[in-house]
Amino acid sequence: MIGRFRRMYGRLRLGTRLALGLGALALVVFAVVGTALTTYMRDYLSAQLNDQLRLAQVAQSKSIATYGTLAGKKYYRWYYAVYDVSDGTPVLRKPEDPADVPQDVDALTALARAQTAAGNEVLRTEELKGDGQYRLRACEVEPGVVLVSGAPMDGIGGTVRQLITVQVVTFVLALLGLVVFGRALLRRGLKPLSDMAHTAHGIASHDLTESAARLPLRADGRDGGPEVEELRTAFNTMLEHIDESLAVRAEAEQRLRRFVADASHELRTPLMSVRGYADLFQYAAANAPEERDRHLARLRAEAARMAVLLDDLLLLARLDAAEVETPLRLEDADLVELVRGAADAFHAAHPDHPLAVTPGPGPLRLSLDPVRIRQVLDNLLTNAAVHTPAGTAVSVAVSVSSDAALVRIADAGPGIPAADRDRVFDRFYRVDKARSRDRGGSGLGLPVARSLVAAHGGTIELSSEPGATVFTVAVPLDRIGRPPISR
Repeated sequence: MIGRFRRMYGRLRLGTRLALGLGALALVVFAVVGTALTTYMRDYLSAQLNDQLRLAQVAQSKSIATYGTLAGKKYYRWYYAVYDVSDGTPVLRKPEDPADVPQDVDALTALARAQTAAGNEVLRTEELKGDGQYRLRACEVEPGVVLVSGAPMDGIGGTVRQLITVQVVTFVLALLGLVVFGRALLRRGLKPLSDMAHTAHGIASHDLTESAARLPLRADGRDGGPEVEELRTAFNTMLEHIDESLAVRAEAEQRLRRFVADASHELRTPLMSVRGYADLFQYAAANAPEERDRHLARLRAEAARMAVLLDDLLLLARLDAAEVETPLRLEDADLVELVRGAADAFHAAHPDHPLAVTPGPGPLRLSLDPVRIRQVLDNLLTNAAVHTPAGTAVSVAVSVSSDAALVRIADAGPGIPAADRDRVFDRFYRVDKARSRDRGGSGLGLPVARSLVAAHGGTIELSSEPGATVFTVAVPLDRIGRPPISR
C-alpha cells in the first residue's frame, strides 16, 4: 500500500507535490500551534478557577469564623462542606442547605483529612458521582475547622472544546486554502520551467540527423525570478552551444564530402593518365618500339605527380593528428639560410620571375624543422610564380618583431579577389578554376604551408590587392635557444 502511494505521488506534477508538501508542513505547524494554544488556555482557566476558589474561601472562612454561616457567599453549582477535625477525624457539619454538599461526600472528606495531615491548603481534581469533574480546595478556617469547597470544571472543558472546534475548522479551511491557492501560485511560478520542458520536447522532436540541422527553439520569457532566469539563461546557452556544435558538424561534414570528392577527382586524373599511357606503352612495345621511352617517361611523371599528391594528403593527415604523432623533426637551424636556399631554388626553377631577397640583419637561429620550413617557403614562392604572369617581380624578406621572426613573400601580380581570400587555405581550393592541374597544382600547397607553420606555433597571414599580394609567415621567437629535438 505504501509503495502504491509512493508511485502515485511520484506521478504527480511538481507543483502539486510542492503544494501537498506545504500542506503537510502546515498541518504539522497547525497541530503544534493548536496543541500549545489549547494547553495554555486549559492551564490559564485552571489557574483562574484556583484563584477564584482561594478568594471565595477567604471570604467564606471569615463568614464562618464570625457568623458561623455561609449565607450570601455561595456560587451556583459550587459545593461547601465544613468539617470539625478537633480529634483528627473529619466530621461533616450539617449543611445549611442540602444542595451545599454532593450526594457522595467521600472525595470532600478525603480532602479534609489530607488537609489536616498536611497542615496547609490542598487542591485536587476529582470526579464526583453524577456531577462530573470538580476542582476541590481545602483550607483551615480556624483550629479544628476545615472548609472544603468544590467548583465545577465543565466550564473549562466546554471552553477548551469550543476552542479546539474553532481551531480545527479554522486550520482545515486555512489548509485547504493553502493547498488550493498555493498550488495555483506554484503552477504560475513553475510555468517558466514548463515552458522550458515544452521547448526541450520541441527539440527532441526536431530532426538532428540532417547535416543542415539547426535548433530554432529557445526558452523565452522574463518571469520566474532570478533563479529561473539563471536557469533559463543556462538553458539557452546550452542550446546555443548545441546549435554551434551542429553547425560545426554540418560544416565539417560538408568539408569532408568536398574533400573526398576533390581528392577522388585529383587522384582520378593521374590514374586515368597512368592507365592511358600504360595502354600506349603496351601498344608501342608491340608496334612502335621507338615510342616506348616517351610513354614510359610520362608514366613515371604521372606516378610521381600522384605520389606528391598522396604525400601531401598524408602530411595533412599527420598534421591534423599532431597530438598523436607530430611530423616535425626539430633542430637548431638558421632561418635566413633557409630563405636563401629557397631563393636560389626559385631562381633556377623560375628564371622568368625576378626575385629580390632581403635576408635581414644577420643569422637567425631557431629550433624548427628545416625541411618543413623549406617546404613552406618553396610552396609560397611557387604559388607566387604559378599565379602571376611571366616577368612579375617577387620578393622575400626576413625581419624580426617583438615576439616573432617574420618572412614576407610578396609579388606584384593581379592579386587575389576578396571573395577568395578566406578560402585560399582550404584544401583543393583554387582561385582560378579554369587553370589546368599541370600549372595550377592540386590546391594543397597553401593548406600544407599553413598546417606546417601552425605545427611550429606560428601563423600565416594574407593581404592582397591589385599589384601587391603578401604572405607573412610568423614563427614565435620563444623557439630561439631551444636544444635540437629529433623525432
